[in-house]
Amino acid sequence: MFKSLSKGLITYISADFVAAIIAWTLFFLFRKIFLDAVPFESSLQAVSNLSFIYGILTVPPFWLLLYALFDSYRNIYRMSRLAELMRTVFTVLVGTVIIFFALLINDIIYYAEGYKSYYSAFFSLFFIQLFFAIGSRMSILLIAKRRIQKGIVRFNTLMIGSSKYATDLYRDIMKGSSANYYNFVGFITVFEKPKQEFITPLDQFPHLGKTEELENILNDMEIDEVILALEPSETLLTQQILNKLAGRDILIKVIPDMYEILLGKVKMSNVYGEVLIEISPQFMPVWFSIVKRLMDIVAALLVLILFSPLYIYVAIRVIISSKGPIFYRQERVGHLGKPFMIYKFRSMYIDAEKEGPQLSSDHDDRCTPWGRVIRKYRLDEIPQFWNVLKGDMSLVGPRPERQYFLDQIAEKAPHVRHLLKVRPGITSWGQVKYGYASSVEEMVQRLKYDILYIENMSLALDIKILFYTVLVIVQGRGK
Repeated sequence: MFKSLSKGLITYISADFVAAIIAWTLFFLFRKIFLDAVPFESSLQAVSNLSFIYGILTVPPFWLLLYALFDSYRNIYRMSRLAELMRTVFTVLVGTVIIFFALLINDIIYYAEGYKSYYSAFFSLFFIQLFFAIGSRMSILLIAKRRIQKGIVRFNTLMIGSSKYATDLYRDIMKGSSANYYNFVGFITVFEKPKQEFITPLDQFPHLGKTEELENILNDMEIDEVILALEPSETLLTQQILNKLAGRDILIKVIPDMYEILLGKVKMSNVYGEVLIEISPQFMPVWFSIVKRLMDIVAALLVLILFSPLYIYVAIRVIISSKGPIFYRQERVGHLGKPFMIYKFRSMYIDAEKEGPQLSSDHDDRCTPWGRVIRKYRLDEIPQFWNVLKGDMSLVGPRPERQYFLDQIAEKAPHVRHLLKVRPGITSWGQVKYGYASSVEEMVQRLKYDILYIENMSLALDIKILFYTVLVIVQGRGK
């Protein structure tokens, strides 16, 4: 199934690329023949000149980048054709404006009849590109829909619940147009055994166990979607399950109650579909992810280059301060739970954790004299810009922790798993407020600010956190 998904997306992107090449070629000929009044034979010969070749090399890749920024490249089997049609019209309009002012406005012959040639060039480029983009995209999405209707492509789905809500939902799905969309691999119950009066509609697929076994089931099986069909009274259990699902590349669907519908949380575009709230693992717009990553790369390169003398000075002082390596490497848990090695300037004596993992405090005897200085001004963390450049971390994001402490935090605050939705960062809202946490209790307190950051992510918030981080460093308020 995953091969079908990746193959479909590659086909979608390739079709966009071919459509852009055809559209630019036809626009080039249209402009030569109708706007520049060049004879047809001469226009065909102009296809071999440098201006056309330059356009072919730059314009199609530009369209692919723009489509990616506007979040067009997702799972084609989950796309709405109407939504994608509207997205395509808007994206092509934006792209036409950029191309017109970047490439065409100074290259169009101005005639006595006014700005007619400019209007003609703009609208011809817009409609030609739009025609081929929509034609290729709608054709592929139509094929994708038919593949789902025929059951060729299906999503491995796990249902959680065995009450009347679950059985009624299952009946609705099996009678509806989306029956072939789901491949139910089994269901999980809240209790040891499902209630017998509700089991009949669910007996077509296996009972895999209880909610306590959810994580083991997810690790053992390739699950694409999870449907939570719990009763409104089981709100706390729903939160616990969502915490266990956090940080996994799984689409979650929840049956809403009337209160959520009245609050406007339920947005439906599929008239015949089931009433379900979708919780996508990809909650950041693609354009924001790209801009944030570009900002990370540029900032990391600048710091690594411009502050290289500081790196050398700190490294020399580390060597002088005590025996041991310059850098300290430690495994941390990153985006979607993937482990990575974090780098710091060593601020403690060697074998500082010979008795097991420990958190540092304000007056930690394990720190060297120079180690206390660099920790106060956060200089021990500047090697992490290499982690940022590699893609393990971001400038701003929740601080990465070791699995040992994540497990302890999860016992008191299970929602800590939501931090795995994003790349960890060098600095964070919680880091600015609390600095280095010296206990699990402080980690839990810091957690609420990191959750708030994730739910309110924006470039403005990132810049604000970076600004306050600089203030903390300059004032030496790190701990």
